[in-house]
Amino acid sequence: MPPRKAAKKKMPAFTKPTAQTVKAFEGAIEHLDGIERRTMFGYPSVFLNANMIGSVFQDRIMIRLSEADRRDAVANAGARPFEPTPGRGMKEYVELPKAIVDKPSALRQWFERARDYGTTLPPKKKKR
Repeated sequence: MPPRKAAKKKMPAFTKPTAQTVKAFEGAIEHLDGIERRTMFGYPSVFLNANMIGSVFQDRIMIRLSEADRRDAVANAGARPFEPTPGRGMKEYVELPKAIVDKPSALRQWFERARDYGTTLPPKKKKR
């Protein structure tokens, strides 16, 4: 019997975010100290010590948080674990709901929490 072929994993669609989502993201990160702006898969992203702490993906905003802040975000802010592909979540990341994204001060506060968590992560070393 021939070996079975592995099922292909469906890649997420790399659709463009709305200008409103990008503007919200940019407004939330503009005041953060020590960050580096990059593009990941064509989306604006923000890094601290080479660790990603937030990004736009499709028309969504996701951030990296401590375990306690993730619980708070899910329980009290309506966030959910970030899954770029259904069933394939990214550890430590949550997707923020539109209600947060549409409130600049709330979005900034969540990015400040992401930055605070980012300061606790060991710096990543550059790959050769």
